[in-house]
Amino acid sequence: MLLSSRKTVSEPGSGPLGDLGGLRFAGPNTNTIRVVMTRCLSSWLLLLVAASARVDAASAQSPGDRPQVIFDRAVADFLGGRLAESVAGFDTLARLDPQRAPQLWQRGIALYYAGRYRDCRLQFESHRTVNPNDVENAAWHFLCVARGESPQAAKAALLPVGPDSRAPMRQIYEMFRGNLTPDAVLAAAGDRPESQFYAHLYVGLYSEAIGNKERALEHIKAAADDRFAMGGYMHTVARIHLNILQR
Repeated sequence: MLLSSRKTVSEPGSGPLGDLGGLRFAGPNTNTIRVVMTRCLSSWLLLLVAASARVDAASAQSPGDRPQVIFDRAVADFLGGRLAESVAGFDTLARLDPQRAPQLWQRGIALYYAGRYRDCRLQFESHRTVNPNDVENAAWHFLCVARGESPQAAKAALLPVGPDSRAPMRQIYEMFRGNLTPDAVLAAAGDRPESQFYAHLYVGLYSEAIGNKERALEHIKAAADDRFAMGGYMHTVARIHLNILQR
């Protein structure tokens, strides 16, 4: 590849490749130079296009498409009783952010009320990988399997748990195992309002799962009472469940 060793002034476009900064290309390899320069310019343009595409893709993701926004909206939909919208939001989040999906115990509960019991079961099995001590996770897994298959299958598939220090979680777990009665769970709650709330909620849910609808209604109604509003998200679960039982 040869470049003229001297700088010559020429009219714009008068050289073989035109006037590029005052340098005139000359010599027998002018065509080679033309090809190389064309390829360089093409590569540069492709890089610009690729960079522009990345910027456009990032700009195209509106604030409403961000994982945290989707999560917050799905939670708000559940708390507002919009169960179908809540499930759709959690499903979208699980697809967009699969690494976060095991954390979504809220999705598991929403799936239970949507009647998607196999997906519900899988969600709580996944959640156990990030929260292995949680008795509530094992309880909801039991409920999903009991509705999707049978209480006997649910008992056989009950997830193991580690130490859960919240009272009366250990007694709740033993109830789901079939080793303690609901009355023993209620007694273990004592006079602590938060413990009483969880005792009523899970005695009610367990009673429904094994076919005792009357006892289920009694304790879900108690758990949904305003005095247990400190239960937060799970208090809303109790209220939603009560509405379903009273239909």
